[in-house]
Amino acid sequence: MKKNSDIHLHVDSDTKIRLIPIDRITVLNPRSRNQKIFAQLVENISKIGLKRPITVTEKGSDDQGILYQLVCGQGRLEAFQTLEQDKIPCVIVNAEEEDCYLISLVENLARRKHSNKKLLSAIQDLDDRGYSTQEISQKIGFHKSYINGILYLLKNGEERLIAAVERGWLPIDLASDISKADDSKMQLAMLEAYQEGALSSHQLMKIRRLISQRKMGGKSYDYGGNRSKSPVTPEKLMSMYSAAMYSQKVMIKKADINEQWLSAIISSLKVLLKDDNFNTLLRAERIQDIPEKLANRIYKNEG
Repeated sequence: MKKNSDIHLHVDSDTKIRLIPIDRITVLNPRSRNQKIFAQLVENISKIGLKRPITVTEKGSDDQGILYQLVCGQGRLEAFQTLEQDKIPCVIVNAEEEDCYLISLVENLARRKHSNKKLLSAIQDLDDRGYSTQEISQKIGFHKSYINGILYLLKNGEERLIAAVERGWLPIDLASDISKADDSKMQLAMLEAYQEGALSSHQLMKIRRLISQRKMGGKSYDYGGNRSKSPVTPEKLMSMYSAAMYSQKVMIKKADINEQWLSAIISSLKVLLKDDNFNTLLRAERIQDIPEKLANRIYKNEG
């Protein structure tokens, strides 16, 4: 559960920075990291120095002095170790374990690039710790409606939709609409998003495919082979077969439409290539050849 909703997560301007021996700092639950990105961090620090000190908190002492626990800055700390430095600039905060977690979380999400998966995990964790939607919104800097949408998907087991949000091609508000709406409202929401420019045509196709998969296979992925607890009945098999046949018909229809468009393009190119002005333009632009597959379609049956 949460301990203090009013904790200050940012370092004040008058906070002092101290050089602390690296061997006095303990990293709890160290994270693995991308070695290529880490190598770039080491190189940057070696060339221009440390832009921002790490954050630590005091955790007891021994006969050699105070011991510290890392709050945030594992990558910078390990980079200093790689560069064989004995000490590192630190900001010391007086915080309990819960508060240390929040400070670390806010810093990680404040980076230029963080994964959607990490963000979803953080929202789930804060909700589990008892924070309200409003508090989560304030702490991680995302709108309350976004937090509500994520929590709705998480609590309703919408694994397929969550995976699409994690990959970055399905907006969270549309994912929430898909989860809550019936088929007609779903189609309307997608159309509006497409018309407003929130979705590209490619995204629209992927979302339609996702909806079809969700409708046939359920909200969750079939990890263990038990997609549904309900028995397979003749009616259910017929429904699945009908859905599969419908999808196949849609694919065939799309293929026919694409073929018609291609035929129209080929016919237009044939006419243009017989036009002297068009050929002059091609020469002026130094376009002297045509892709082989396109040429085969244009000059097919022309000897």
